[in-house]
Amino acid sequence: MAESVLEFYQGLAEEYHLLFANWAQTVERQGAALDALLRRCGAPPPRRVLDCACGIGTQALGLAGRGYVVHATDLSPAAVARAEREAKSLGVTLTTGVADMRTLDTQVSGMFQVVLAFDNAVPHLLTDEDLDAAAHAMASKLAPGGLLALSVRDYDALMAEQPRFTSERVLDAPEGRRILFQVWDWAADGRTYTVHQFILRPEGKGWQATEHTGVYRALQRVEVERALTRAGLVDTRWYSPEETGFYQPILTARRP
Repeated sequence: MAESVLEFYQGLAEEYHLLFANWAQTVERQGAALDALLRRCGAPPPRRVLDCACGIGTQALGLAGRGYVVHATDLSPAAVARAEREAKSLGVTLTTGVADMRTLDTQVSGMFQVVLAFDNAVPHLLTDEDLDAAAHAMASKLAPGGLLALSVRDYDALMAEQPRFTSERVLDAPEGRRILFQVWDWAADGRTYTVHQFILRPEGKGWQATEHTGVYRALQRVEVERALTRAGLVDTRWYSPEETGFYQPILTARRP
């Protein structure tokens, strides 16, 4: 799991912002949405946050800009380095580290009121053993009463549909025009799928194309809930995008 995920995000780190019409605005918008959710869930002050799948910082930067004390980690050193650069550019303060979400208990020190794993990061855990390891590791970093929040695609619907292609998006932005689309190759049992993320940009009289490949597990909601319960967390609850303003369903759970 780690090697394929690492390769995916190492390659995507310098282009990740291109997946958004305006990444800086997305950071602000998602920070506002998560701040509202955490307040709604009663996350205890001082709201020290571990974002254990930070990528280039989309959620970590948004929360840090709103006064949260954020430690941002990721499996990809390139993504973490990009998050550090973006924090300086945006004038926000956070700390960073390279860590695997399955071994946070040994790689990250301290306890947190909130642990986050957003942007469909958990479905990179392709086996029950990896999922349980990550659930236990994330739970181990929560202070008593602390909140775990993660977001995943709606696989309960997607497994029935098994889409093969995401509609193209044409973005005209300060970085220039680009066309984005994904091709999904499903395994025969429908439990995993390989995503090919394509980014096309004008170059001379033609187009330059880059492609990034990642593998995901089509995790059902009940599978994620059970893993968190096995890790000793309680009060699992799903929030829809309509409830939160975040683009994916969010699952929360709490350490007793």
